Amino acid sequence: MTENWRIAIAQINCTVGDFRGNSAKIIEYARKARGSGADIVVFPELAITGCPPEDLLLKPKFIEDNIRAVEEVARSIKDIVAVVGFVDRDNGKIYNSASVIYDHEIKGVCRKTLLSNYGVFDEKRYFSSGDESLIFKLGELIFGVNICEYTWFDEGPTASQAASGAALILNINTSPYQAGKIKVREEIVSHHASINRVFIFYVNLVGGQDELVFDGQSMVCDNTGAIIARAAAFSEDLLVIDIPKNELIKEQTGKLETDGATKLEMITLSENVEYADKPAITWHQREMLNPVAEVYKALELGLHDYVAKNGFHKVTLGLSGGIDSAIVATLAADALGKDHVTGVFMPSRYTSKESEEDARELAANLGIELLTVPIDDVYMAYISTLLPLFKNRKEDITEENIQARIRGNILMALSNKFGWLVLAAGNKSEMSVGYSTLYGDMAGGFAVIKDVPKTLVYTLSAYRNSLGPVIPQRILDKEPTAELRPGQKDRDTLPPYETLDSILKAYVEEDKHPEEITSSFLAKDVVIQVSRMVDGSEFKRRQSPPGIKITPKALGKDRRMPITNRYRG
Repeated sequence: MTENWRIAIAQINCTVGDFRGNSAKIIEYARKARGSGADIVVFPELAITGCPPEDLLLKPKFIEDNIRAVEEVARSIKDIVAVVGFVDRDNGKIYNSASVIYDHEIKGVCRKTLLSNYGVFDEKRYFSSGDESLIFKLGELIFGVNICEYTWFDEGPTASQAASGAALILNINTSPYQAGKIKVREEIVSHHASINRVFIFYVNLVGGQDELVFDGQSMVCDNTGAIIARAAAFSEDLLVIDIPKNELIKEQTGKLETDGATKLEMITLSENVEYADKPAITWHQREMLNPVAEVYKALELGLHDYVAKNGFHKVTLGLSGGIDSAIVATLAADALGKDHVTGVFMPSRYTSKESEEDARELAANLGIELLTVPIDDVYMAYISTLLPLFKNRKEDITEENIQARIRGNILMALSNKFGWLVLAAGNKSEMSVGYSTLYGDMAGGFAVIKDVPKTLVYTLSAYRNSLGPVIPQRILDKEPTAELRPGQKDRDTLPPYETLDSILKAYVEEDKHPEEITSSFLAKDVVIQVSRMVDGSEFKRRQSPPGIKITPKALGKDRRMPITNRYRG
């Protein structure tokens, strides 16, 4: 029987500010890991507080309670080393930190030295940088503990830890999901494992937190750079793996190397570790999801956790018979269960018979409740009331927006009366160019597909139907329309969605100038039209509900443009 070190990754779903719940989960998973014979168990970054805690970090009591929580966790853990993310405090400064717990005590605290300060990250607003790197000795095993980007630089702490005898690096993270990001992570982990000849256990948080979804997908990389194990995607997991002892022993020079920027210290947890042969364990390699399935799972988890963690029991949304409300209703039924979703069909004089049939068929396929609330009488009351004010003026977008706002009011009335969360169904293409109505179809508590381009909405719908057809084919086939006036089509106002989405990707996500976007496929006048629509709609987006980030630059936390802005390049 081969002698092994047995190490566990505890990929858990934490809730911001739930010290009691997060601590209980950490203790539970530590006991599970110990029960499996693990020597070490590693938890995600900021596991005690949940992530991101944002301006809660400015509250001294929050910091105090988090420290008390990690100390209570330490007292509950025995016979196993546990690495737990929390917030440390010293001389009025706070640090994104990892506690290394052994024998009921916090034996060492690793402070993050390289703070993330881009995109959705603004750690420099809250944290100070640590100036010390730690390695730990457990019998013959020497390991380093790193936090997030602490690992990602060739000349950074990982290199000095490895040069000082660490054969194992435990890297804890809260890396939010975006499409394709797992490949980038794997490349980085593989690179640093191979050049430093170390095993890296990369541990990531899982779960939804407001606009962010943490996808888990923790991994183990061997000292050649090969990914040898993966944890589940978008669900909690305890990944336990054996590493042969002889592969985790390096020749010791007795000298602690430094990267020049941080001090390095070794902490001995135990000189001697009693070793008992453990029966072999089996674990199942997790298959990576295909790119579309990955996005669908991210949206599903983000919606589930937003609803559950905020104490809602049911959601409602307007079902128009169109593609956007269809995919949102489907995601809601999948994430929450059919009994927790109510669709509302709100026909007007412009609503087609086909739209009603499609909405009813979708609701029946999903098994969700469908309410029908006609809006024509309310609409005519508005028109009658406003007639003296609008005298001698032609009908225009005003009358269209009144219909959208009536629908928004009905949904919000149901929300108020029954405590349901309203889901807005606007997609990224519409939100970007302002093809949406404030206090109308933008009304709601959560915008599930806010970061999903229209073309991807169709792809996700086809993917979901491949698992079991629920969205009527006619919804996928028919031309998009808001049905707010006779014969209305989206193309009356917008370029084709394939064209629009390619322009938006370049202008919104890549910050390209219209002249850089113009090509033989994208006419200059169309590009300029779209860019002006984006720039002129910032005031609308600022008032939109939060939505789930799945692209490199989401509208909201990622892209922060001034509302009052005369710059046009």
